[in-house]
Amino acid sequence: MTKQTWTAAVSAVLFVALAAVVSLVPVPFVSWSAGATVNLFEPVDDQPRVDITGVETFPTTGQLRLTTVSVTRADSQLTLPEALLSYWLSAREVLPRDSVYPAGVSVDEIRARELQSMDNSQSAAVAAGMRAAGQKVTEYPMVQAVSNGSPADGRLKPGDFILRIDNKTVSTIEGVRRSIQAHAVGDVILFTVLRDGEQVSESVTGVASNTNPNSPVVGINLDVGYSYAPTVTFRIDSGIGGPSAGLIFALAVYDEVTHDDLIAGRSVAGTGTITGDGSVGAIGGLQEKVAGAEAAGATIFLVPATNCPDVAHLSTPVRLVKVATLAQAITALQDLKDPAKAGSVAGCT
Repeated sequence: MTKQTWTAAVSAVLFVALAAVVSLVPVPFVSWSAGATVNLFEPVDDQPRVDITGVETFPTTGQLRLTTVSVTRADSQLTLPEALLSYWLSAREVLPRDSVYPAGVSVDEIRARELQSMDNSQSAAVAAGMRAAGQKVTEYPMVQAVSNGSPADGRLKPGDFILRIDNKTVSTIEGVRRSIQAHAVGDVILFTVLRDGEQVSESVTGVASNTNPNSPVVGINLDVGYSYAPTVTFRIDSGIGGPSAGLIFALAVYDEVTHDDLIAGRSVAGTGTITGDGSVGAIGGLQEKVAGAEAAGATIFLVPATNCPDVAHLSTPVRLVKVATLAQAITALQDLKDPAKAGSVAGCT
């Protein structure tokens, strides 16, 4: 073997070894691609995916699909070749890892946040859907979480609706905060809450906050809670989390409790967060969700209005419908059933 041949052979071996090492080195990115879609009108284990009792319900036809993205798992790493492949493929996106999974947050914490976001989204969706259908919905300031070891621990519970503080009615989150702040550190604060349909009174002693020694706190996080007569159960795979299916959940609720067959045999998909008053908010991964909906056979896709620029130049046979509220989504789906009105329905392109 000549010197040149030996050098070439060694160089080739080193190159292969280096390439092998590089291919295994994780990079600080994650990949997004089209995920599964779920038809909310399709039963699971012979039970409705959206199960409503306590109010008259009506038959639905067609498909109403929530959409998802497939993302690199929080407990997994993307390698350089995988990142490059995802970057080159048009049906995928590559994002900085910290934009999806914040640094310093454990896998369990991330999953807990996703599930809590899903729960909050479903609660707001039921409120919005019921309101749109003419059902009574009452808002309360609600205990979302109680800090372990805090003064409220063992006294207040997640899901408590706060009715009164010191026998004075409170109706907003800000009202609860003001009532607590009106006390001095060490004062006993009387909470009257609605828990499992019964009023309960609990005394909680305020302690100094970590940021202001003169400001009392009791160790609770607050959110808006909703009370309504019907009971709604969602049967969704536990692997799906986050708030982005809110709009579709709300439409499913609305369609089941109204006479009008809103979907009317069509295949409709969409995405968007929802608030209790029916406002639709932006989400991520829109192009991937449209791709997933197209693959599932959807012909209509509801897009949050603020997300429309994300798909302005997207080529797809799916009709992209621009909506900013649940009411707009309902009207658009009704108008699309009427050939005389279908052409006037706002789109994203």
